[in-house]
Amino acid sequence: MTSYTKHLLAMILLLFTPHVSADTYRYMHVTIDTPWMIFLFLFGAVMMPFILMAILYWRTAFRRNAEDDIRAAKSDVSGKPEE
Repeated sequence: MTSYTKHLLAMILLLFTPHVSADTYRYMHVTIDTPWMIFLFLFGAVMMPFILMAILYWRTAFRRNAEDDIRAAKSDVSGKPEE
């Protein structure tokens, strides 16, 4: 290990001493709103993929219906079905 790496490691270890982490509530203000904010954040994070999936399914369904309508209109005009 180089001298720089040893000094960096020593500085990182000094940050995680017990007397520093003993008083964490001084910096973190926990109120009754905190669990609700956590719930709303996690609810959004869990539901966002389902919302995106529904939007993409809906968009694709409309696109397929439009393509089917175009194919049907072409086959009506020409008299033979298109493959």
